[in-house]
Amino acid sequence: MQGSLLRNSRLRSNAFLNSIWGEMLAEFLGTMVLILFGNGAVAIALGAGNGVFNTNALFNNWMIVAWGWGLAVVLGVYVAGAVSGGHINPAVTLAFALRRKFPWWKVLPYWAAQVVGAYVGAAIVYFNYSGLLSTYEAKFHIIRGVTGINDLSSAAVTEAKIFYTFPQPFVSIPAAFADQVLGTALLVGLIFAVVDLLNQPVQSNLAPFVIGLIVVAVGLSFGLNAGFAINPARDFGPRLFALTVGFGQLAMPGPGAYFWVPIVGPLVGAIAGALVYDLGIHSTLVARHERVSGGVEERGRTVREEPGATERDLEERGRTVREV
Repeated sequence: MQGSLLRNSRLRSNAFLNSIWGEMLAEFLGTMVLILFGNGAVAIALGAGNGVFNTNALFNNWMIVAWGWGLAVVLGVYVAGAVSGGHINPAVTLAFALRRKFPWWKVLPYWAAQVVGAYVGAAIVYFNYSGLLSTYEAKFHIIRGVTGINDLSSAAVTEAKIFYTFPQPFVSIPAAFADQVLGTALLVGLIFAVVDLLNQPVQSNLAPFVIGLIVVAVGLSFGLNAGFAINPARDFGPRLFALTVGFGQLAMPGPGAYFWVPIVGPLVGAIAGALVYDLGIHSTLVARHERVSGGVEERGRTVREEPGATERDLEERGRTVREV
């Protein structure tokens, strides 16, 4: 009797994990890891050396920020890749639903898991660096949620940048929106190039690492204007958490009601990047009757397409960033 109950329990557990819930769990954990290492890197950049006494510390340690986020993406994709494809980004999920036959009914569940994972990741970073935050607020006489909430050059905004993004004082809202569209278009277009088996796909399960390098490149080249969120969950989840711990209007709606820009901008950019790559490079490869690149490991995991599949197979079976 006890053995039968145990078997039934295992069957229920297997059924749960082998469903959309298992994929959502993977996206939750992968996005949580992304935020842990990404927000953690920004906290280090703020506090490194004399950073806690210098509101320009984030600029002085920009390499920490860019590489921290790049490595965060690598780790997050490796965590979730074999189960869900390791999207860890609503913009990427949207792009694959639009251009790679990813099931539309999975889009909202993935988005929900990604935002919740980002929220939890931000909470862990917040409690880990509570001492840094308290010291910083005391040094600059910040009353959380009150001081400097409409001044983009204030110390309060610099502190909040640990969790979510802002435009620079010299960047207008429309310009910040265009910046997010551009950065995300580059990210998604290059992801498509990396996983397209008709092109030159990254092999030996190194695609997550290369995608992380793409994020580093975007951060180093296009991160100044608005902090290269390029991921709605990466910004919105921590922003929601900041709202719950007293950041108030500095979090939502943010100076100039900015909160919507890192959400809508990346979604528009993802569509643009996917269309440009598929209608430009991918369509050209199809027209030239290019064959699927060989040498891919037989049981591919993260961020790659299925080895040996024909173009028709890829279009019919396409699922996640890895297209398995």
